[in-house]
Amino acid sequence: MGMIRPQRGSVRVLGLDPWQDAVAMKKRIGFVSASQVFPRFLTVAEIIAIHRGLFPSWDSSFERRLADRFEIDHTRKIGTLSTGQARQVALLCAVAHRPELLILDEPDGGLDPTIRREFLETAIELLVEEGSTVIFSSHHMADVERMSERAVLIDQGKVLLDRSIDSLRESCCLAVVGADGAELPTELRDNEACLRIRQRNGTTRLLLDLPPDAARDLLGAHLDPGKIRIESLSLEDLFIELVGRS
Repeated sequence: MGMIRPQRGSVRVLGLDPWQDAVAMKKRIGFVSASQVFPRFLTVAEIIAIHRGLFPSWDSSFERRLADRFEIDHTRKIGTLSTGQARQVALLCAVAHRPELLILDEPDGGLDPTIRREFLETAIELLVEEGSTVIFSSHHMADVERMSERAVLIDQGKVLLDRSIDSLRESCCLAVVGADGAELPTELRDNEACLRIRQRNGTTRLLLDLPPDAARDLLGAHLDPGKIRIESLSLEDLFIELVGRS
């Protein structure tokens, strides 16, 4: 969005430089963030009118469709809206010009589960019709898993995994072994499929980049099969196993 300059490297959005081509770029994207704040003294109608004037591709019929879906009261002042209502107005303003790219930066913070799901599903449903790309950051892993094609897991600025959701579901599993980690043979500890090993509650937990059957075969060749339990992982479980403390 051009708010922060990179310390190194370069950034291109839709082939454009976010600083040199700021206006041309922003005409083609939509943006909603948790920290986004509209002037509290303006009405919803005034906020929408400002955005309507900013985007040449603004679709008024699409705007009315969204307003009806969210039951938006155009006469209300922004300062009188709930968090969920204000976020819905922000989403309308971000997508009514049918952007090629929609960026949602923790837009669901502070929303109850019902409104959060409606918010995200509306964003994706309406833009998929246009073939738009939607990127959203969230700590709600269930939302990411349910609605995304691809997930990037980041911890302290480092990319831990970058995969399609289907690949993560099919190719990663957790092996819980009833043995101390020091007892694991080197062939297991140094295996490239072993993403992380940690101790918990008297067991050793191996996060493996393998489907469950392949993981069982690998471990069974070195350990007592009776001490091995293989578990499938949700995206949240996977993230916790990657970054959780030993």
